[in-house]
Amino acid sequence: MLILQYKRKRDSLNFPLYIAKRYLRSKSSNNAINIITLIATLGVIVSAIALFIVLSVFSGLKDFSLSFIRTADPDLKITSVEGKSFYFDQDLEKKLMQDKIKAYSKVIEERVFLSYGEKSHIASIKGVDSNYLGVNRLDTAVYFGNWVNYDAKYTVVVGSAISSALSIGTYDFLDYLKIYVPKPGKGYITNPKTAFSQVAAQTIGIYRLTDDIDKKFVYSNLELAQDLLNYENNQVSAIEIKVADGFDARKVQNELQETLGSDFKIRTRQQLNSVFYKMLNTENLVSYLVFTLILIIALFNVIGAIVMMIIDKRENLKTLFHLGATVREIRRVFVLQGFLLTLFGLSVGLFLAIPFVLLQKKYGFIMITQSLAYPVEFRLTNVLVVIATIVILGYLASKIASARISRKLVAD
Repeated sequence: MLILQYKRKRDSLNFPLYIAKRYLRSKSSNNAINIITLIATLGVIVSAIALFIVLSVFSGLKDFSLSFIRTADPDLKITSVEGKSFYFDQDLEKKLMQDKIKAYSKVIEERVFLSYGEKSHIASIKGVDSNYLGVNRLDTAVYFGNWVNYDAKYTVVVGSAISSALSIGTYDFLDYLKIYVPKPGKGYITNPKTAFSQVAAQTIGIYRLTDDIDKKFVYSNLELAQDLLNYENNQVSAIEIKVADGFDARKVQNELQETLGSDFKIRTRQQLNSVFYKMLNTENLVSYLVFTLILIIALFNVIGAIVMMIIDKRENLKTLFHLGATVREIRRVFVLQGFLLTLFGLSVGLFLAIPFVLLQKKYGFIMITQSLAYPVEFRLTNVLVVIATIVILGYLASKIASARISRKLVAD
């Protein structure tokens, strides 16, 4: 008895799939239905290609954009909870001497007023020590001149936007870049000449990263920034950290926070650029939703193809019903047919899209500029997202179309 029940259950499952395969492979006597089915299949194929390529492009653009952030910002940054500066003493240094920290650098940041010739610009000075390049390889962004000279105190490196705003080049011995910062104090400024600390520095390099960074930072050695702000030798505004390979930045952040206590605030690179990360994620989500909407529109063709097939096969459905097939089993035939059609379109689409993305990543035959290929990134998560999206929506479209089948349709 159990064997007979198992066979009946197996047969009930195989029967709709068998009929669905037959209907999918066979041509209809009505040529219009064949054309509609072909259009529906092509719609799924094109939608799968478009969705996967768009997700791969945005993954590439995200990595490309974040590469600039990784160059300019550290894995972790330690600042004081109260005040703009703190003292880097031996106790703090011992807490940073651990295997999970590959390198750290003492930095000073402050808003400054820049003047060169008759032009001026508001930016931030960032004084860095000789360990800075072990944390951030910003020297790779210098396209003209040299990186900060730690032996020559009064030298700076400016961003390309600052260079353009001030019309300043490198190694100009006739004039100097003047850097002003307000002296600490309370109340109103009564004498502007004595209200600011000032240094004159020579520009020895120009870097280029992003527009925001290029117009924001002037890099100098730590000693110049300390003199400008009247800081003591061990007084800094932040410590930037490079996490050792194989360690997670967030775990190291939590451990350091427990070690250093509540007097210090530790932020990851993502937290330092939270707005930028949110913008990238929002753009990616919006693009996915837009192309998913296009996919939904394309799946209306699948619904139309199945409905037309139901009408065309009405007499066959009556025969199946009178031979013992239930309405539920007949509906399952067309659910499976639509699902198989969607699955076929998905497979062909990915078969064409994946090699395209891999070839673009390797050879870069589609260019943004003459020297920059359109960035793409192949990720398994994108493949899974495309598969899940199309399979789920294709199944829902098939269910909607098969709901047209009723007992009245097949019994009369």
